[in-house]
Formats: sequence, C-alpha cells, structure tokens
Amino acid sequence: MRFLRLLFTPRGLFAATGLAAVGLVAGGMGLQQTLNIAACPLCILQRMLYLLLALEAIAAWTLAGPTHPTALPQRMAALVMAATALTGAGIAAYQTWLQRFARGVSCTADQPWWESFVNWAGSQWPLLFEASGLCSEAGWKFLGLSIAEWSLIAFTSMTLAMLLALRRDKAR
Repeated sequence: MRFLRLLFTPRGLFAATGLAAVGLVAGGMGLQQTLNIAACPLCILQRMLYLLLALEAIAAWTLAGPTHPTALPQRMAALVMAATALTGAGIAAYQTWLQRFARGVSCTADQPWWESFVNWAGSQWPLLFEASGLCSEAGWKFLGLSIAEWSLIAFTSMTLAMLLALRRDKAR
C-alpha cells in the first residue's frame, strides 16, 4: 500500500512516466529487431518524444525532490511533460487515422521539416532513428491494436499522469 501511495505522488508519477518511456523505446527497438519491423518517420518521431519524456522525467524527479521546497519548478516540469506527451498523442492519433481510414496516403504529401530531421537523425544513429517503413501500414498488431494505437494509449496515459501530478501538487 505504501508503494501505491508513493507512486501517486508527483515524484512517483515522474519516475513511472520516465521508466515507461524508456521501456517503450526498448520494446519498440526489440520488436523492430526481432520481428524485422520497419519503423516509419512518425514512429521515429514518437520514439524521439518518448526519449524526450524520459529526459524531462529525470529533471522533474530531481525538481520534485526534498531539496526543492517550492512547488513551482515541479509544476512547470509537469506542464512541460504534459505538453510533450500530448504532442506524442497527437502524432500517434494522426498515424492511427492514416492506418485505419486514409487510403493511398503516406506520411505526408511533401517532406516537412520534421521528416528531414528524422532522416538526419537516422543517418547519425541508424539503430535508433532510421525510418524505412510506411506510416500507413499497421504491420504488427497486439490484441487487435497497431503499435500506433498502443502508442496513442501510452501517450494519453502519460498526459493524464502529468495532469494528476499537477493536481496532487495543488493538494499539498
């Protein structure tokens, strides 16, 4: 019971979100390597956001520590993490729409700045960021949901966790 009480503190929520983000990146890379799944540019962008969330979680966990008696840095960290997770949810929702409803559509009609960034990152660190798949192909599914749909659930849960961290902070 004490563990659950600690988990639902802002510091616990930051740690859980960071660990989940790292776990999802590791799981995605594992699936990519073992099942030979090609990640698409939107998948890689989501992976980047999970890694950003993990870095933000480390900073937030530090800011929520006992050496910081004021709640403002903790609130700001929760807001930044909520914005990052919400951005990821939007990207995952767009990819889900592409996979379920759009026919004959790829990631984008032209190459926007973020796709150029993903291509650059893939050339720098191919194992982690190389995008060679199509965004509109669902590929592997688990319990009837694609990876993009599971990512939407994960990002939405992380957004809600950060909103809960804000609420818990106000209850102090």
